[in-house]
Amino acid sequence: MEHIDTNARKRTASRSGCPCEFCQQLDPQFPGRKPMDQLVLPNRKHTAAAHLTEDGYVRHRVLELARMVSRPPGTAA
Repeated sequence: MEHIDTNARKRTASRSGCPCEFCQQLDPQFPGRKPMDQLVLPNRKHTAAAHLTEDGYVRHRVLELARMVSRPPGTAA
């Protein structure tokens, strides 16, 4: 299970974060988010756990879950 890495977040300043590419592509309301909610830790995959804020983490997870639900079920073999 993913979790927010609080130790990594404490070591990272907001100036070194970068916008989450996953959220940027899938969230039409991404530009309206608070700047800190858009950022992820540098040098990490753009996952929910890489977000600098809890709100960013939650919004990322909601997008992931919505994407899973919208996919058609696989065929049974």
